[in-house]
Amino acid sequence: MASLSHLPIFLSLLFTAFYSAASQSFIGVNYGQVADNLPPPAATAKLLQSTAIKRVRLYGADPAIIKALAGTGIAIAIGASNGDIPALASDPNAAAQWVNSNVLAFYPASNIDLINVGNEVLFSNDQGLISQLLPAMRNVQSALSAASLGGKVRVSTVHAMTLLAQSDPPSSGRFNPGLQDVLKGLLAFQRDNGSPFAVNPYPFFAYQSDPRPETLAFCLFQPNAGRVDAGTGIKYMNMFDAQVDGVRSALNAIGFKDIEILIAETGWPYRGDSNEVGPSVENARAYNGNLIAHLRSQVGTPLMPGKSVETYIFALYDEDLKPGGTSERSFGLYKPDLTVTYDVGLSKSSQVTPLKPSREMVSYRTF
Repeated sequence: MASLSHLPIFLSLLFTAFYSAASQSFIGVNYGQVADNLPPPAATAKLLQSTAIKRVRLYGADPAIIKALAGTGIAIAIGASNGDIPALASDPNAAAQWVNSNVLAFYPASNIDLINVGNEVLFSNDQGLISQLLPAMRNVQSALSAASLGGKVRVSTVHAMTLLAQSDPPSSGRFNPGLQDVLKGLLAFQRDNGSPFAVNPYPFFAYQSDPRPETLAFCLFQPNAGRVDAGTGIKYMNMFDAQVDGVRSALNAIGFKDIEILIAETGWPYRGDSNEVGPSVENARAYNGNLIAHLRSQVGTPLMPGKSVETYIFALYDEDLKPGGTSERSFGLYKPDLTVTYDVGLSKSSQVTPLKPSREMVSYRTF
């Protein structure tokens, strides 16, 4: 953003407030509940209202959380579990009942604007479940339309980045050939209903597979030499943009240039086991803080310039009951006592007006 120093002070403050408010609508957070020490939903709602977070993604449809967020203006993404899919797919009445119980019971006081039907279903390799995903999404969409919520509440499903058979360089991004037919059906439905393609890019995992200092800087949005995409001549300055544009290229390659991308999860753990490369408070603060600044700049990505994709950071809290390594339980931005794990500038009282990105951040193309 250009310097405000030459504007009258009132206009400077007005412009700053407008810019800040307008630029937060795409910043969300994942609110997982695989834990036994989380604060009450009402306390969490109050915490969220003190931050710049404008969106919350739930993995289910917990009524206590949805009620607590009523009247806050925070947009809510809810989830139908993978276990819900067979019933939703086979019985339109089951889909209508699900929508009645989980959306209509709270809407519009609770601003539910997205339903994710299933999580990483195509990654499951469960062919029965995969074949039921689109019918389930259609039935949920039909139930929403019957309730006059078509176009107000979007219907999507969340995908792992492993859906891509190739993504480096970004222009070569392509989906797994064995899943393309399924994807085309899903995407045609989503195009017809104006819903986004939701995906989970994690530069953290890219660094773990290539733990060089230059890769870490590239993943953390820190100064680095950049990486030139030989297919386009575009120089990428961070892994997030490269991963998102890999998805964009894959969508374009199968004829879905008009489908929006949504980042359902991305984040960095602040601690891990001794054999894990990358987790630390410093790295987590750098990744999430720089990601937020990058989103606020609205510079976009090289293939999608001038706007920021809707992005949900993983996660609001640690989930102490999750299985796996220590890092799996160490993504929380906030502690159960509602204090910050580390500060990434999300508090309304500590927000800094974003600066115009440097030339190194925005000069994507080499000459």
